[in-house]
Amino acid sequence: MTKTVLITGAAGGIGRATVALFSQKGWRVIGVDRKPLGEIEGGGGFPQNGLFIQSDIARPEDMESIFEQAKAFTGSLEALVNNAALQVAKPLVQTTVEEWDAVMAANLRSVFLGVKLAYPLLKAGNGGAIVNVSSVHAVQTSANIAAYAASKGGLLALTRAMAIEFAPDNIRVNAILPGAVDTPMLRAGLGRGHVGHGDMQERLDNLARKTVNGRVGRPEEIAHAIYFLADDEQSSFMTGQAMIVDGGATARLSTE
Repeated sequence: MTKTVLITGAAGGIGRATVALFSQKGWRVIGVDRKPLGEIEGGGGFPQNGLFIQSDIARPEDMESIFEQAKAFTGSLEALVNNAALQVAKPLVQTTVEEWDAVMAANLRSVFLGVKLAYPLLKAGNGGAIVNVSSVHAVQTSANIAAYAASKGGLLALTRAMAIEFAPDNIRVNAILPGAVDTPMLRAGLGRGHVGHGDMQERLDNLARKTVNGRVGRPEEIAHAIYFLADDEQSSFMTGQAMIVDGGATARLSTE
């Protein structure tokens, strides 16, 4: 039987790599993103046997529409990857209520609602896996990114709660916490100045030096970790867990 996965943020750096990997592994992919695929750097079409939905997961009415289309496309879902995210990088005292709410709606409320709407489709396939893409900012963070960090920390607690509630339905729920990965979101966030100044390559090099591996991650590396958590053969005894994939960055004392 062909398995089906729904991936949000499918047009972003990690999202694109995850769509490509699941498709390569023989899954049918439903991808969701606010942006049309054609506008994304790198181009490339969506898998022919899949479905791309241009929609905003931060809007509850859009979420309803996404899952109506998903239900028309497939009778069941074997995996849901909550990957879409919004980052506002500015000091807490300069963050507006509207910006705070926008981050929470995109990063946290969308997962609550997406899982609620996906539940019947996951249950229809006798269970499956939910993978929530959190961030190392959920466990160790920096200045000027408070709303994002709070939303990603909340996602860890939500992951644990959902794992407990959905275990009787054979639905596993885990989170992945990527560190520095070379994506458009990372490059946009490097303007915060936490890795010094200079051109983009200098900032990326400074960031790479902060990891134990000595480099920034590739989207494909995160995609493989997401696939591991979604694949019932590889991670069947894992649920409610937070898996950090950060090149060892959080292993090192900041005072070293």
